[in-house]
Amino acid sequence: QVQLVESGGGLVQAGGSLRLSCAASGSIFSIDAMAWYRQAPGKQRELVARIRSTGSTNYADSSVKGRFTISRDNAKNTVYLQMNSLKPEDTAVYYCNVGGYDRSWPPKSFDYWGQGTQVTVSS
Repeated sequence: QVQLVESGGGLVQAGGSLRLSCAASGSIFSIDAMAWYRQAPGKQRELVARIRSTGSTNYADSSVKGRFTISRDNAKNTVYLQMNSLKPEDTAVYYCNVGGYDRSWPPKSFDYWGQGTQVTVSS
């Protein structure tokens, strides 16, 4: 079993910054991709950014490029999302998603979601 604990959401004014964290713990052998998704009211969940174990990143939406930065600390099994120049349209519940292999033998793949953290940007 793998647990994900998210933190860092909150209320911020437009133009402000927030840093989200998602720490994975439990039966982890290795982690491949770590990602952040978001879901705004009345909309589908969408990918924001993904980072692989190699450090390669991709940002799904051009609207966040240059404003959001995804990073990870492999020693802490933690992924971060630094969000700068926040806009009201960034308001959503942000979810982390982690995929990898557990410590069973042979290792089994896993894919877990965090509980979500609310980000609200006021105008």
